[in-house]
Amino acid sequence: MTDLPTETPAADPSRKPRILVIGSAGQLGRELERIFIDVGPVVAVDRNSVDLADPDRTRELVRRAAPDVILNAAAYTAVDRAESEMPLTHAINALAPRVLAEEAIALNALLVHYSTDYVFDGSKPEPWTEEDSPAPLSVYGASKLAGEQAIQNSRARHLIFRTSWVYGPRGSNFLLTMLRLARERDSLSIVDDQIGTPTTSVEIARATHAIVKGVLAGRFGEAQHWCGLYHMTCAGSVSWFGFAQAIFARASERLGVKAPELTPIATKDYPTPAARPRNSVLSNAKLHARFGVQLAPWQSALDEVIATLLRTPQSE
Repeated sequence: MTDLPTETPAADPSRKPRILVIGSAGQLGRELERIFIDVGPVVAVDRNSVDLADPDRTRELVRRAAPDVILNAAAYTAVDRAESEMPLTHAINALAPRVLAEEAIALNALLVHYSTDYVFDGSKPEPWTEEDSPAPLSVYGASKLAGEQAIQNSRARHLIFRTSWVYGPRGSNFLLTMLRLARERDSLSIVDDQIGTPTTSVEIARATHAIVKGVLAGRFGEAQHWCGLYHMTCAGSVSWFGFAQAIFARASERLGVKAPELTPIATKDYPTPAARPRNSVLSNAKLHARFGVQLAPWQSALDEVIATLLRTPQSE
């Protein structure tokens, strides 16, 4: 990445920056739309408004919205189905980010994009850093890596946040799937040899909000001082089995959910079309060092989501 513009996207203090949230129907997009309302006018679009697999429609959307900040929370996330839908996966996860970067350059806008821990192969025993070499095991992971690289190779002012095991009180995710299955089954077998960090859409949105507001206010200096790739997850780590245990410990006490009997199993005993990394824990040291931002421990973030479900129960 070279020759970055140095002017901040909201350099004119007389007006509030215009925010474009792409993927507003998704669990992260909903939180971004809600929290960014205090930054400036928000234009929120979902898959019914734009087909990200169509470059022309994507360009038309951005040009019509004329944003100062683009928050791209949209992605093809069906990890297993992606193995048989490679062209569509690549179009949404790799080509669309390139188009967004090109349009961001034309508008002198800030592009915020989200990527995944699945860009790594899981072979490293320690948490992964931004300097580690990606080696995705799946079509999904490869497509997300290609999207990262397309943005990084552009001149767009950008922030790329890699996150992991995203869930929240709305949408389709592991937490809500566990709660649904608890109503249908007396026992569940859960993989116990894949380690990662459950990260809530709420925590990601809060961290993004804090960082973008700082960038717009010029608190982090010129673009070359903050533009780039960062890991953004909750603190700590756990296996899928451990995460399920934590979910049911809370749900049985607070939501009245009958906890099923849980059995830990190995990845080999639960074959899937797409391979998953065994260790996808990400180091957040660079994020904290650059922006002073730390996400909550995954356990307390889970407590907050369970409390939200208690107040406003959601169906999957």
